[in-house]
Amino acid sequence: MTATTQSPPVRVRTAIPSRASRGSRIRWVVVALSSLAIVGYVVAIYAQGTLATLSKTGAGLSTTYADRPVAIQVAFYCHITFSALALGLGPLQFVTAIRRSRPRIHRWIGRVFLGSVAVGSVAAFTMSFVSSAAFDGFFGFGTLALLWAWTAWRGYTSARAHDYASHQAWMIRCFALTYAGVTLRAWFGVLIGVQLLFASGPVDSNHVLDTAYAVLPFLSWLPNLVVAELLLRRRGLPSLALSPSPTAPAGTSRSLAD
Repeated sequence: MTATTQSPPVRVRTAIPSRASRGSRIRWVVVALSSLAIVGYVVAIYAQGTLATLSKTGAGLSTTYADRPVAIQVAFYCHITFSALALGLGPLQFVTAIRRSRPRIHRWIGRVFLGSVAVGSVAAFTMSFVSSAAFDGFFGFGTLALLWAWTAWRGYTSARAHDYASHQAWMIRCFALTYAGVTLRAWFGVLIGVQLLFASGPVDSNHVLDTAYAVLPFLSWLPNLVVAELLLRRRGLPSLALSPSPTAPAGTSRSLAD
């Protein structure tokens, strides 16, 4: 008669989200909600009437573009429409569950996003020639439009080449530039508030608004790219290397996601 031993019961551990994972989800929710808030804001303003009608109340950028040529007005409407679409869809690209479990949906979201960026960036570059911020607007918003289109193109080509690490890196950069639609308005409010806080005597509202807007063509997107690069480094994705990697042979260094 042989003795049998009974194996101890196997304990199944329930996966508990780490603090880093919870932090990532919170950041995603903040980004997604703020993006949708700006999309709703844009729709709420420009769905009320034509630029000529809205310019009577000074809503949005209507006073800047109401008297522009038809081609510029068409570019304006293309920009706000497709930029809003890209901003609303952007956060969905980074939902892991969709990317892993619904790859076809992920690809279609990406296609619509990239198509929206393509139209929105061309329209934005066209608008930069008549920006109310003059040369600052042309160089700042014009550079933003070109970089926006370029990062989208690099994201597309890296996906076609099945280089998914570079694809993810370029799409993060591209959305960081897309998110300028949010940060522009956030910085605008901050800069107005700072001027009002330290103002002494009567306040010229037009001067306050013009001063705040003057730096936005660059401030709205440059910090976003810095944050994106820090995020890429943290995740181990291809990022900008300012110096050769310690493991790389001497004389070699990695450029942007190459």
